[in-house]
Amino acid sequence: MGLERKFAHGDGSVRLEDGVRITGYASWFGIEDTGRDVVSPGAYCDSLARMSAEGRRVKMLWQHDPACVIGVWDEVVEDGRGLFVKGRLLPGVEKAREAAELIEAGALDGLSIGYTVKRATKDEGGRRLLKELELWEVSLVTFPMLPSARVGSKSDPLRDVARAIEAARAELARD
Repeated sequence: MGLERKFAHGDGSVRLEDGVRITGYASWFGIEDTGRDVVSPGAYCDSLARMSAEGRRVKMLWQHDPACVIGVWDEVVEDGRGLFVKGRLLPGVEKAREAAELIEAGALDGLSIGYTVKRATKDEGGRRLLKELELWEVSLVTFPMLPSARVGSKSDPLRDVARAIEAARAELARD
């Protein structure tokens, strides 16, 4: 099977802090996307463990383009909600600077995963239940598979950036 891509996130998925740090959920558990796929809890565990044991990282790409690495994911973990990512856009990379501007302006608001399916089943409704995935990359993207799941749908990205700046200033003042 070839590499697949999936966009799936909800409220507050991509957050930009200090112009280069981003956090969010690249995948949510139990939510059907437009491709009729549902990611199950635990789907990423083995893949993430293998990558860690081999000293490899999930790649941060621009629009799933393998020739366009724009940053580094410092943290990729599966939690009770989905696949949480935390990373840095690299300011020395032109596309990363563009991505930061677009996120800050609210024009770019998505995360999408690139993966291969290791194990899946179908439910009675014909949905594909993704049980085990080999995660390759998490991209910043424009067009999602879940059209209603966008940053800014319930929050203002610029207000979130302002809050992050104020929180950082308050933290520095305490030190």
